[in-house]
Amino acid sequence: MELRPPHQHRDRFRQLGRAQLAVPFALIALVTVVDVIAPPEVHLGPFLAAAPAVTASFAGPWMTGFVGLVAVLAQSVVAVARTSLTDLNHTFQIIALIMISVFVTFFAHLREVHEKEFVQLRTVAETAQQVVLRPLRDRIGPLHVASVYLAAAAEAQIGGDLYAAARTATGTRLIIGDVRGKGLEAVGDAALTLGAFRAAAHQESGLPGLVAYLEGAVAPDLDDPQDRGESFITAAVLEIPDRDPVLHLVSCGHPPPLLLRHGRALPLAVDLPAPPLGLAGLVESPAEAQTFGFEAGDVLLLYTDGVLEARDRSGAFFPLEERAAARSGAGPHALLEHLCADLLAHAVGNTLGDDAAMVAIERLPDTAGNGPTQPA
Repeated sequence: MELRPPHQHRDRFRQLGRAQLAVPFALIALVTVVDVIAPPEVHLGPFLAAAPAVTASFAGPWMTGFVGLVAVLAQSVVAVARTSLTDLNHTFQIIALIMISVFVTFFAHLREVHEKEFVQLRTVAETAQQVVLRPLRDRIGPLHVASVYLAAAAEAQIGGDLYAAARTATGTRLIIGDVRGKGLEAVGDAALTLGAFRAAAHQESGLPGLVAYLEGAVAPDLDDPQDRGESFITAAVLEIPDRDPVLHLVSCGHPPPLLLRHGRALPLAVDLPAPPLGLAGLVESPAEAQTFGFEAGDVLLLYTDGVLEARDRSGAFFPLEERAAARSGAGPHALLEHLCADLLAHAVGNTLGDDAAMVAIERLPDTAGNGPTQPA
């Protein structure tokens, strides 16, 4: 599965804006007609100022200025039809309408400039994130794998969720994590973590050693006390041997993976979790790997906090275990498709407040002949 298209919201808003253009022109036409046929003591000209003001909320400065010009012409038509252009009342109405149109056109220009700056920043961030978060291969050794990343609803928030996989001589190692914070700094921390994982996954003989390497790579500068405890990464680091029906897991403050087996979703909670990456110097808790059964046909679901923290209108969190268990018979791709649909349907407004990543891994029944492959 792929990342969400970067500009789908902006394209939708543009289409909506074009449809909304009918509102100010309809308002001008209605006010003009009614004002012309209204009694002499009734003056509806001031209502024409609403047309450019409304346009400035969704259109650019050129369209806003054009609507303002049409409104001024309409007011002039009303003045000629009722009295004359030199009538004092209509003269002041026209002057006021011109001033309002100029002001709202200027504000529309400022809004457009800020939107362009934001679009450029978000495009750079999304591009950087997609380069960092490489898609996982569909087949990694004896494993069938699917992954998905859902960007948050808040357009200014780019998260630091991460995942990666690497092949070793005896199996597959994976990591999923969530960087504390948002924006380009979080993307940079995610890139640092993934780079360290890809570099050390083939070198460290055990998961505790791999986690120690990751900790050393992402640990903050200890010479700056303000950085200590401010930046950290929750992560789950796994190793799945090719031949043995087990998996080894080190949890660094990350939500426990779910093992889907026979219609049930079993959380794989470790007895002694390690602290999040970047906090090992503050919390004395060495990383220890714990072994769980992982047989042919089992599906392992890895996820980040954004999945659990999605709320509905009543404030209830997304029931991941229940929804995952209901879809346990599906393969990895179908499982993630169903969970994404359920997650967005559960969230208020069908949008997430935090980025969410999920990885589904199925051990295939036939593991014969699955030797090492290139890193995923």
